[in-house]
Amino acid sequence: MITGATRGIGLAIARSLATKGCNLIVTGRDHSALDRISRELSRLEIQVLAQPCDIRDPDSVDDLFRSLRRQFKHLDILINNAGIAHANLPVERLPFPVWKSVIETNLDGTFLVTQAALAMMKRGGTIVNNLSIAANRVFAGSAAYNASKHGALGLTNTLREELRPKGIRVIGLLPGATDTDIWKTLWPEAPRRKMLSPATVAEAVVNAILLPENATVETLEILPTAGTL
Repeated sequence: MITGATRGIGLAIARSLATKGCNLIVTGRDHSALDRISRELSRLEIQVLAQPCDIRDPDSVDDLFRSLRRQFKHLDILINNAGIAHANLPVERLPFPVWKSVIETNLDGTFLVTQAALAMMKRGGTIVNNLSIAANRVFAGSAAYNASKHGALGLTNTLREELRPKGIRVIGLLPGATDTDIWKTLWPEAPRRKMLSPATVAEAVVNAILLPENATVETLEILPTAGTL
């Protein structure tokens, strides 16, 4: 299952997992994009469930998992990828509704989806939380984004210890600058040519998932060779 699967890193991971023969549950808020992605992935002769979901809304998450349980008996891999950013603003000028929306999406949404997924996951399963390098660094003007990712890192680390006895691996993905649409909000003039491609990040994630059950990558930090942009 991949949240935020209609573009960027989420879509790249969906494509990469599909080539490995994984059946997929893809979700996002863009109905037409989901339809398009579902048609694309289904050509690889895998089962694809594409359902819109607002991960901030517990009822929407419940609807998603009701649909999932009708089609699949269990869930092997969860990719919590959905996330949003906000315009570069200092704390003194950051509107509370913007703060709230970012926290609800990046932190609350990860919690809600993970909590629902755990009932369907067995030993050998893997959870990947896309955190960004903003999970352990700070960027001036990105207070809500920084706070949401720092919080999600704390959730990820706690989850890993809780699930370790159950044989479910938890990977914190911390990609550096990656060429996705999020830069239209964060930094419209960002030098995209220096960034990682979503496909590169996806390749690293899938390689980590495919490690033997008795090994894990706990934190996967992947950065552009160009360094700080």
